[in-house]
Amino acid sequence: MLISPACRDALEGWLTHRKSLDGVADNTIEAYRGDVLGFLTFITGHFGDTTGLAPLARVKPTDMRAWMAHERRRGVAARSLARQLSSVKSFYRWLAEREGFEPTAVLATRSPKFQKKLPRPLAEDAARAMIDTVELQAGKDWIAARDAAVLTLLYGCGLRISEALGLRFADTPLPDVMRITGKGGKERVVPVIDAARRAVARYLAAQPFPMEPDDPLFRGARGGALSPRLIAKAMESARMQLGLPATATPHAMRHSFATHLLEAGGDLRAIQELLGHASLSTTQAYTAVDTARLMEVYDNAHPKGRRHG
Repeated sequence: MLISPACRDALEGWLTHRKSLDGVADNTIEAYRGDVLGFLTFITGHFGDTTGLAPLARVKPTDMRAWMAHERRRGVAARSLARQLSSVKSFYRWLAEREGFEPTAVLATRSPKFQKKLPRPLAEDAARAMIDTVELQAGKDWIAARDAAVLTLLYGCGLRISEALGLRFADTPLPDVMRITGKGGKERVVPVIDAARRAVARYLAAQPFPMEPDDPLFRGARGGALSPRLIAKAMESARMQLGLPATATPHAMRHSFATHLLEAGGDLRAIQELLGHASLSTTQAYTAVDTARLMEVYDNAHPKGRRHG
């Protein structure tokens, strides 16, 4: 079922708005496009009307339920459907404001419930043991030094794996502070611990390839850019050796960075900045710290929040 040219134009207009005004990343834009296009295609077929924007303005709660039931029958999981609904609501807010219709039927639709997966950080000794043990998985000394350097950047600086593997030779020797461009093109300042500087310097001294400024810092066995899958595989072997759960992934090293900083008395907002999270609630979930601990941090940080008793 093809959607009307007016619907397609509206979708592209909204995506352009999100990208230009809100600075949304390209891959997020493509996810939005897929989510809303699927909804528009369903509504067009549901009403049997391929003219203009009229079908969108007369969507009722029963139509929303029909769409969600259709998606579930297609095998769409609750978590994915919740994301699709969020995209559709965002599109409707924008469209209703432009076209002057009432979007309540869409905006009031309840998101399906799903179990949120909390990240699982490693204990401090397990994170250190992972860095030490991952070196033992490599057949060559320089690869051992490389894998240890990558994990030290994840755990010591809170980098995402994509950010660590995005570093260039021109970024070395690592400075005291790095500027990292993360999700959505957001830039943040990250302090670099001595251990990370030493680990990267040791890798560079051992690696066998000529390096130009624009070359990727971390190289695969044949000299190409290092794949994140290779780091994940090295961690799989190391976690089996250490008896750690399957949640001990490269991303878990970043979780651990945040959790251990907070446990050491770090300020939640400062950790939010270091991680590059747009929302403080993301940092709270990321750190997987209980509410009592968060309240303690809040009480100590906020003069009006201190409770006396």
